[in-house]
Amino acid sequence: MSRPREFDVNCALQQSMETFWAKGFKSTSFEDLTRETGVKKQSLYCVFKDKKSLFLKALALYREQSTAILEDLAAQDMPPLKKLEAMACVSLSDESGINQRGCLMVNSILEFGTEDQEVAREIEMMLSTIEQIFEQIIRSGQEQQVITNRLASRELAAYLNNIFIGAKILEKSGASSEKIEMNLRTAFALLEI
Repeated sequence: MSRPREFDVNCALQQSMETFWAKGFKSTSFEDLTRETGVKKQSLYCVFKDKKSLFLKALALYREQSTAILEDLAAQDMPPLKKLEAMACVSLSDESGINQRGCLMVNSILEFGTEDQEVAREIEMMLSTIEQIFEQIIRSGQEQQVITNRLASRELAAYLNNIFIGAKILEKSGASSEKIEMNLRTAFALLEI
């Protein structure tokens, strides 16, 4: 008879995600993970197999949580440009700078590049989902004639996704909030009619 699991897997995954987010994959040791989760190494291995598998699950959790927030904002009853601006606000750190960890996906892009196909696949899934959310909002704005039709909604969504990634990189590098906000204001102004 197997022993019952002695820890909350979802809680341990959330705590592991936070640890990877703060330190990155390569700088996070299994000791860091056991200390942060309060779960013994063998117990983590039994559930998640190894550090890489745990990291991939943490990336998937981050993707699910992040896209759920954006989908909730997309469903709000507000003008399209306001939705996109709200998404920029929740995607970046608060003004106190306490949460200057950046974005776990962007951090992972910078850490892994193209060297790991599984990580790249998880990142691509998130970026693709975000781009689809942007495209729906932009298309709605074009239909309402508040967002430019000079380019297709798909092209504008890809552009905006790149702007958001760039803003997150600027944030992670310690750029001032004024510089980041200037870039976002410029991007939103280019979307307006």
